[in-house]
Amino acid sequence: MSTAEMIKTLHPFEIKIILLLDNKPFSINDISGKTGLNESQTRSGINWLEAKNLIKKEKEEIKIKYVFTDKGHEYKQKGLIEPAISNHIQKNPKANPNDLMNNLDYEKQDIGSAFGYLKKNNEIIQESGDWKISNNFNAAYYDSLTSVLIKFEEKQEIFEDQLEKEERETTQTAFNIPLHRSFFKIKEIKTYTYRALKEGLDLKEVLEKENLTGDEISQITPEMLKEKAWKNRIFREYNINLPAPHILIGRKHPYREFLDLLKYKFVSLGFKEMQGSLVETEFWNMDALYMPQTHPARDIHDIYMIEEPQYAKSIKEPYFSNVAETHQTGGKTGSKGWGYKFDKEKAKQLILRSQGTVLSARQLTEKPQIPGKYFGIARCFRYDKVDATHLADFFQVEGIVLSKTADFPTLLGLLKIFAEEIAMAKEIKYVPGYFPFTEPSVEVHIKHPKLGWFELGGAGIFRPEVTLPLGIDVPVIAWGLGIDRMAMMVLGINDIRNLFTRDLDLLRKTRMVQ
Repeated sequence: MSTAEMIKTLHPFEIKIILLLDNKPFSINDISGKTGLNESQTRSGINWLEAKNLIKKEKEEIKIKYVFTDKGHEYKQKGLIEPAISNHIQKNPKANPNDLMNNLDYEKQDIGSAFGYLKKNNEIIQESGDWKISNNFNAAYYDSLTSVLIKFEEKQEIFEDQLEKEERETTQTAFNIPLHRSFFKIKEIKTYTYRALKEGLDLKEVLEKENLTGDEISQITPEMLKEKAWKNRIFREYNINLPAPHILIGRKHPYREFLDLLKYKFVSLGFKEMQGSLVETEFWNMDALYMPQTHPARDIHDIYMIEEPQYAKSIKEPYFSNVAETHQTGGKTGSKGWGYKFDKEKAKQLILRSQGTVLSARQLTEKPQIPGKYFGIARCFRYDKVDATHLADFFQVEGIVLSKTADFPTLLGLLKIFAEEIAMAKEIKYVPGYFPFTEPSVEVHIKHPKLGWFELGGAGIFRPEVTLPLGIDVPVIAWGLGIDRMAMMVLGINDIRNLFTRDLDLLRKTRMVQ
């Protein structure tokens, strides 16, 4: 293409940028403003010039930006909840969570979360029935976080490298604390440095000789005709041979692609798929899994109950009676049971399933193959505070292996395969866990490159109190893993809510499943 033809293809944005080129490297921020263009216009012009080989990309850098949320603003105004709990306990040593909820001006759910965190980390301890602040109380962290919130209130959005070392460490710590992580969102911003090529600098000389500025008229408006503003102005030339605009073709939703891949991997490993209803009874969701009817997970704040109809008409025998007897006395399992009177009416309560393990409980009553292995992809519902790593409804991949030789090392090996092959995790660790239906139990954690360590799911070997009442007398290893968090790793997403976004631009940029 000749120089004259090249000039015809230039957009006014491109001309304004070319006229600023020299032999020095530059960024979008260096150009934006000097040209009279905003950042978006400058970015478009630079992309077009790069496609025409007039400039080249010299360096790429990914920067992390923290965005202040409404929750963060709320706690900047009110102050952090942990120091408030500390002050209240010092004045009222016999205070309990209910007392705190009645006296502190915070959401009850937040008070419960903060109190549980302080207790878990031994920042508050109980002695002779009284609560007291321990030496582990991390006052320095809370003071630092308060300062960070003040800084974010002023700027709203801050790049990670704009934070001081202590501020950066504090912000990273906040992302490991359930309540505090809701104060911020993470964005990945790519920045580039460019350099002009010889062709671009040569074109600059031609534009200067032709007195082209990028302010040439490209469209006549009624106002310009009426006011004769077009007189003595230069008109932009058009090239009718330019290629047609790029058309974006349809593709599967990235998360749908990931779920299809997940199913393919399990099937290729010889697993058979389990399926079940979104609406379940408390019996199959919890009782059959040897969860006592007084377990806090059955509280209305943890599960969603169905209003109409409220109860199932019946539950399959002999499993209903076997499980009830196991809860009361241990039945024929060799256990003492939980030692309470089993409420059969409560067991019929209809709920939205809260865990994928319900699929495994039902599968054990369907005469499964022994040896045999099964998996299920289950949409589950559980009340939770929505943030970058939590949703109120979520996918789990549930699985069981039935075999006379199934043992704990086999389970750990499977978890390692899932974490590496499906979640594509580079770092994995196992943490001892507790679940009413497995013994021994373990949690598998993986490390996200931006969000740090988080739990992928729980696993263990089903207790005899689970398997024997359902007619199974061989070891059964089981797991329930958070698929949404796996997808975050695979798709390169830092906010779990983006898995379900309708933002087409974001979906087009999201990494495809390989």
